[in-house]
Formats: sequence, structure tokens, C-alpha cells
Amino acid sequence: MSAFEKPQIIAHIQKGFNYTVFDCKWVPCSAKFVTMGNFARGTGVVQLYEIQHGDLKLLEEIEKAKPIKCGTFGATSLQQRYLATGDFGGNLHIWNLEAPEMPVYSVKGHKEIINAIDGVGGLGIGEGAPEIVTGSRDGTVKVWDPRQKDDPVANMEPVQGENKRDCWTVAFGNAYNQEERVVCAGYDNGDIKLFDLRNMALRWETNIKNGVCSLEFDRKDISMNKLVATSLEGKFHVFDMRTQHPTKGFASVSEKAHKSTVWQVRHLPQNRELFLTAGGAGGLHLWKYEYPIQRSKTDFEGMEMGVAGSVSLLQNVTLSTQPISSLDWSPDKRGLCVCSSFDQTVRVLIVTKLHKI
Repeated sequence: MSAFEKPQIIAHIQKGFNYTVFDCKWVPCSAKFVTMGNFARGTGVVQLYEIQHGDLKLLEEIEKAKPIKCGTFGATSLQQRYLATGDFGGNLHIWNLEAPEMPVYSVKGHKEIINAIDGVGGLGIGEGAPEIVTGSRDGTVKVWDPRQKDDPVANMEPVQGENKRDCWTVAFGNAYNQEERVVCAGYDNGDIKLFDLRNMALRWETNIKNGVCSLEFDRKDISMNKLVATSLEGKFHVFDMRTQHPTKGFASVSEKAHKSTVWQVRHLPQNRELFLTAGGAGGLHLWKYEYPIQRSKTDFEGMEMGVAGSVSLLQNVTLSTQPISSLDWSPDKRGLCVCSSFDQTVRVLIVTKLHKI
């Protein structure tokens, strides 16, 4: 691919904030996004912005008692577009951004900070009931149905006597029909655990030797295809989730991506083979996954096992001197992306020429 054909990552809008931004998410079917974080005085904040004439217009600011760590629209309908958030107090709230004084759903979900959240079954993505998964420093991963008050529908916690590990990231997947659904969780010690929600069982676990910062399936609403896991020490792993070997698990390929922690991974909604990784040194890398000629083979015992593909770097750019804390592709406009970094800046990016890849 020549330099002229390569995708370009262009910083379209850049805005400094007066608080630390932990997460940002596009509002579905709009040119709006929300930012979540905490003020220096220790309170939480959600802001709603709209892109207007090449600038950002603040539409709403909501201040709350606890700093807000993460959010998702994944379990809401396109009509309501409610935002689910996890905060430093372990609370899960769901907000109607048009009437944000009181949450429409609230539960004290965890004993400690909710580090990560994901949603499925909303926005027309994924079959089955709307559900939210939260992962916390208290070592537990819980699945919530917003239609059911107080108690989680699933609770994955360390067994008696097992050390509790800080859960840093969670992701839904395999939601291709009414029954099937999995949750993948990543922990500070490098553990990755895949929970089968249909059978309420641990389906697979592995360890990638460094803390797992971000996990994402290339699609939530298809039969498991690929899973990307990013970690401390600048590495990420791509697992081929189509074929599970009884002892070796899923085949994977790893790549040394950044010279620092890889904080985030996000797949392009319009092309699941392309994904962005965000680094601790303020860089973004755009990758393409190539499948092998054959995705599975038979081992000497006659068992089927997966074959990993390869990844190639399409483009990279340094945006900040500080870590990029969050990243989200627009589900509606190909190549439009928002990211936040710890220099208290939010950037709207345009990635060009993606349709040619």
C-alpha cells in the first residue's frame, strides 16, 4: 500500500477540559457524544457535546456526587438512548440525558470502584434481553438486567480462598441469538476469563502475563469470531474465537504495538478487520487483521484447533504526551472517532480512506 493510499488520522477538533476525562461515548444516531470524569473537587461529571460547524457545543453538564469512571449506551433502545455509568463508589446508574436530575435505574453494584462497563441487547445490536456488565476492583464481574431491580442476573466472583483480582475490563460477545451470550473479563494479573452466560459456567481462561487493560470482540452480535486483548508493557493479542481446542484453547497472535501500556482497543463498526489501539505515550495505531488461508487444522490426536492470522500496521499518530484514556468510533459515520487523554483534552478525529481497505 503506497503512502497515498494509506488511511490518514486527522485531528479535526481539539478541546481542553477543566476536569479529568475517563471515558467518552458517541450518542447513537447523532453528531453528539458524552464525556465522563471527575472534577478536582472530587465530584463526578457527565457532559453532552454536539459537533456544530467544526466546533464543539456544550449542550448539557451534569455534576454528581462520585467521580464517573465508565459508560455505555449498549443496553438502551435507539428511541431512549439512556446512558449507563459506573462510578468510584461502585454504583451503576442509568441516565435519561434529557432529564438527568435522577437516574432511571440505580444500584449499589460493587463494594469498590467500577472500572469497566459494557452493554448488549440494545440499539438493535445483539439478540436477547438488554444487559449491562460491570467489572470492579472488588474482584467481581456482574451482569445486570435494567428491567430487574437490585440483584444481578449473574455474578462471577472468586471462589472461597481464591485471591480477588482487580477487574480492569469487560466485554460482551456471542449474542447472535436469544440464548447465547458470553462475557469476557480481563484482570490486573493478566488473567482473561470467558464466562458462558447461557450455561452459567467458565468456558475458558488464559493468562497473558501482563495486566489486561482492554478487551473487545470484533462484533458482539455474531458467533464469536475474534477477541483483542491489550495489556501493560505495550503488547496486544488477537485470539481467533471460532475454534476452541480442549487443552490449548484459542489460537492467538501477539504484537508489540506501543512503547508503553496499550490502554484501549476499538474495532471499526463498519469493518471488523480494522481496529485502533491507544497507548500510554499518547499514540493511536490503526491495524488490519488478515485471516490465514485455513482458520483451523487437526492436531495429531485428531482434535480441531484454530490457526491465528496476522496483523499489519496501517497508520499511527502521536496526539498527546499523556496516555489516551478512552476511544470510541462513531457507529453512524465511518472514520469519525472521539478520544480523551490525561492532558484533559478531548479530540474528534477523522480517519480517511477506510472504505478502500
